[in-house]
Amino acid sequence: MPETHEIIIVGAGLSGLSAAHFLRRSAPGLDILILEQDSRPGGAVRSFKEQGYLAEWGPHGFLDNNPASRALLSETGLDRIAQKAPLSSFVRYVCHEGRLVQLPQRPAALLTTPLLSPLGKLRLLGDLFKKPRAEEQSVGQWAAYRFGPEILPLVDAAITGTFAGDYERLSIDGVMPGVRVLEKEAGSVLKGLLRKKRGAGAGMLPAMTSFPLGMEQLITTLATGPNIRYQSPVRAISRENEAWEIHTETGTYRAATVILALPVNRSLELLAAHAPPLAAIPTARIATVALGFTDKAQVPFGFGYLAPEREKRFAMGALFSTHMFPGRAPQGAVLMEALVGGRRHPERLELSDETLISRIYDDLRQLIPLPEPPCFSRVLRGDSSIPQLEMGYPALLTWKDSLEQGLDGLHLCGFGWEGIGMNDMMKTAKMVADRILRRVGGKRQKPEVRPVYF
Repeated sequence: MPETHEIIIVGAGLSGLSAAHFLRRSAPGLDILILEQDSRPGGAVRSFKEQGYLAEWGPHGFLDNNPASRALLSETGLDRIAQKAPLSSFVRYVCHEGRLVQLPQRPAALLTTPLLSPLGKLRLLGDLFKKPRAEEQSVGQWAAYRFGPEILPLVDAAITGTFAGDYERLSIDGVMPGVRVLEKEAGSVLKGLLRKKRGAGAGMLPAMTSFPLGMEQLITTLATGPNIRYQSPVRAISRENEAWEIHTETGTYRAATVILALPVNRSLELLAAHAPPLAAIPTARIATVALGFTDKAQVPFGFGYLAPEREKRFAMGALFSTHMFPGRAPQGAVLMEALVGGRRHPERLELSDETLISRIYDDLRQLIPLPEPPCFSRVLRGDSSIPQLEMGYPALLTWKDSLEQGLDGLHLCGFGWEGIGMNDMMKTAKMVADRILRRVGGKRQKPEVRPVYF
């Protein structure tokens, strides 16, 4: 006989653990089982510790401007130990004509940045006179139409830092649905932002958030409470007699409510019988090259830098880890984490560790004074890949909505559904938990306008 539970969550990554937290917080007596294929929780969220260095295999933090993530930290007590790097105090750089130039963090700073010519700055105002195009566009097509071609290197930097992707392939409706709604309602992005600012008042810049033991501390905290069955990969899911049956290699489980908290492509595999419009979406893989230097390295203050494709750099960019958060390197040392690969250059991930370290070091020292070679180096090749919300992705979300509304008790969240950031994961997990607790339909909420922080 199948093992029966009230709710089964497939996947003990950030989405599944967050959904379990919000459900148990509101209804402590719920019988919830989490099935996880690996021997550890967290999925892409994983920290690396060696010889006094602390780096990340996956995400390096998240902004503190999301109500769901703030609630989660408050309810777990992690808000008391969270490390914050405010965007108002830190800066980021872009590689521009072979040197590092500070990126503008507020719209007004675009008027003084050397990254745009006077004509390019004037062209930004052309957005006020451009009627919205209804058809789906790539991020690059949309940005060039609304703000002019000079903005594209900055767009490239933002897309590189978030998706490790290609702005000519990513869908603007998938990446920034809130901005698209704003554009269509107001007639232009700038008009919409002005109205929004008048209605809400000026807001403060958020802060990047991490923890003393790295991002994995969030996972280990969330994983201490729920019932998690590890090494239980799900092979099939079916609807039987008004309940869901989850089939694994070792047994069958039954529940009235199922949350597939999996990366989007894994969910599509399990739901192939329901005719999704895409069998899979493209993904991008990256490697993190952690390099430790003595404090003779003259690393500029800030978060790090990003390199648009036109600069022809080997690294997509690098994080200045010891500036961002304390405890990332031994006393007298600094840590940088460079990123390589991505949607455009997957072939670079085939190189040996020694070659990657050498190429990254050569790239970095052309931009940053590094009088000595690294005293510590590791290549972190994660198992996870980054979903790319490319053309056709909005149709996939429409299918998801229809599926959830038509199949009682089935809910989808996870890496690549509704976004790829940690805030996206926690926010969507809370929405799913609220929907289950309130027994409401799966109607999509109006997408929010998310500011772009490089």
